[in-house]
Amino acid sequence: MELNIDKQSKSPIPTENWLEFYQVLSENGELYESIEGKIDQSLMLQMYVKMLLVRLFDRKCINLQRQGRLGTYAPFEGQEASQVGSAIALSPEDWFFPTYRDHAAAVVHGQDLYRVFLYWMGHVDGTICPDEKRILPPSVPIATHMLHAVGTAWASKLKGEKNCSMAYFGDGATSEGDFHEALNFAGVYKTPTIFFCQNNGYAISVPFEKQSASKTIAQRAIAYDIKGIRIDGNDILAVYLTVKDAVERALRGEGPTLIESVTFRYGAHTTADDPKKYRNQEAISQEWHEKRDPLNRLKKLLINKDVWSEAIEKQWQQQLNEEIESAFEKAVNYPKTNSLEMFNHVYADKPWNIKEQQDELRLFLNKDVN
Repeated sequence: MELNIDKQSKSPIPTENWLEFYQVLSENGELYESIEGKIDQSLMLQMYVKMLLVRLFDRKCINLQRQGRLGTYAPFEGQEASQVGSAIALSPEDWFFPTYRDHAAAVVHGQDLYRVFLYWMGHVDGTICPDEKRILPPSVPIATHMLHAVGTAWASKLKGEKNCSMAYFGDGATSEGDFHEALNFAGVYKTPTIFFCQNNGYAISVPFEKQSASKTIAQRAIAYDIKGIRIDGNDILAVYLTVKDAVERALRGEGPTLIESVTFRYGAHTTADDPKKYRNQEAISQEWHEKRDPLNRLKKLLINKDVWSEAIEKQWQQQLNEEIESAFEKAVNYPKTNSLEMFNHVYADKPWNIKEQQDELRLFLNKDVN
């Protein structure tokens, strides 16, 4: 980004260029730059199928929640390009720190689909990742996991390991102190950390302009002397190339990167939210279908390359729906959780009042069984 230098203070001041973002694929499916040697046809098809998988999964979860078969659920429709494109760019050994809305990215990075179902059913085993992966449980407290991502990255650097840590978060997290502490620490120690912000415009119901006077999130990287970049988060090609570059920079010892992925949350913050209370859903729906849908954008490119058809799409959907149904059945038939597990992994030594609550619940459960 171009910077102006204030002659008196000699400090870099962001210009209006910060409002622009990096884009590779237009809304009409046309390429702004050559991707030859960077993204081949096979990878583009993989991107599309992965985005289709997680969208079908997302819609399935919303239906299940409405049926009372899942708990409160956080939809991500509209953010598929940001999540899928970023996760594909990571290596299997990289550390992965998701929020409660990043299950699409987690699945692409290797999390079992049935465990994501378990998580939204309130089962503690829903947070377990495969042994060969480094996927942390979804972080519900806002921005706290960003510090953990910096810590693992620093440890990897000290141990001479060739991996990085990816922290996902939303625009609301950038109003938390943990966000600034994480960027500051990462900047000082040049940790191989990637801060991936999905700016979907709202922190629940609060629009970004009411959260911050800064025009963008990416420009905040200047304060910590780290690289900051703003990208079109509905353009999966731009997301992939940006994260891949950030990973390579991190592994070369060039420090962290703050990525502001400007994306869009089509639906509610959670299934307990009503977005019609704070925005015009009808107008948003029209714009969504015409311009913002990340799947449609990539589909147009695939059509131009003559590798997509209605028949292929139906075949993909059938196969993916079968995969989703199989994962859900596995979750449904998984051993039921015990309510007493809520007392585990909180205190090393339980205080008296927690022990009292635990004993009361145990007595109630035994009485209910008898």
